[in-house]
Amino acid sequence: MGEKTAMDLRFPDPEKRAAIAVAAQQAGMSMQEYILSAAYERATAVERRFLDAFGDSMARSGTAFASETGGIDPTAEQRAAERQALAELEQQGRGQAA
Repeated sequence: MGEKTAMDLRFPDPEKRAAIAVAAQQAGMSMQEYILSAAYERATAVERRFLDAFGDSMARSGTAFASETGGIDPTAEQRAAERQALAELEQQGRGQAA
């Protein structure tokens, strides 16, 4: 396994490199630490936005499903009718088997 090396900090634009160097110095960090911390902050911001949007979507879905529960959950009358229909089917099945 090779030696650990520092991150390659090549910048095609010398002005951008100078701006990053100044920002890193003002933050009291090395350029490598500054760039990595900025990348981490950006990634976690994207993650937070995704999780917030996902939470909003879940809330909307929950609200939509909650408003539809009347059609999903049968009433006591529907359950009684189903039990009666099953009992009648069982009686018919017994009559044919005999």
